[in-house]
Amino acid sequence: MLPVDRASNADPARAADGGRADDADLIEALRKSDEAAYRALVDRHSATLLRLASMYLSNEEVAADVVQETWIGVLQGIDRFEERSSLKTWICRILVNKAKTAAQHEGRTITFSDLGDGELVPAVGPERFHDQGPNRGKWSIAPQAWDRPEERLLSKEARAVVERAIAALPANQRLTITMRDIEDLSSADTCSALGISEGNQRLLLHRARSRVRAALEAYFSDVTDAP
Repeated sequence: MLPVDRASNADPARAADGGRADDADLIEALRKSDEAAYRALVDRHSATLLRLASMYLSNEEVAADVVQETWIGVLQGIDRFEERSSLKTWICRILVNKAKTAAQHEGRTITFSDLGDGELVPAVGPERFHDQGPNRGKWSIAPQAWDRPEERLLSKEARAVVERAIAALPANQRLTITMRDIEDLSSADTCSALGISEGNQRLLLHRARSRVRAALEAYFSDVTDAP
């Protein structure tokens, strides 16, 4: 068990719960082997790490083992952390590297370079627009107005639609949209954690968001059309 540094002025729980601005205090506490800081960090990010590991690994126990190995890696490497990224991004990068290694032993891989021709998938299908004449580029099938869209987006059913749509995505798209839109990592931090280029990240995110948007549109249309 790590010794607790009673002399630390940092609030480790608050630092672990905050963003990049709180990293300095938390890193200092971790380097002083502050057990409270470590526990707060684990409580804050373990669910995220397990979710990411599970995208690489089919075996839940192996995924949980990778998360534990990640925390050991954090403890062993915190003194060498150069703070070029946020602490969360650094931890995610450790997790991704360990998950990739474990996935290779399972015979599973996620290929980020397999992106087809690199063209963006339209967020809205081209068949929804006039392609000629004076109305070219204008709606031929306009979006249906949604009643109380903000309220509907917050509903349990809508969230379930989003979760199912994300779960059905190819693994590389699922990882990217999870990091960007669920874990709220920046574009640069996502690229760093996944080891992909900005262009690949942008393409994967666009494709993922387009599919989720299509699922939501279908859901809201069904709800609006229901008697």
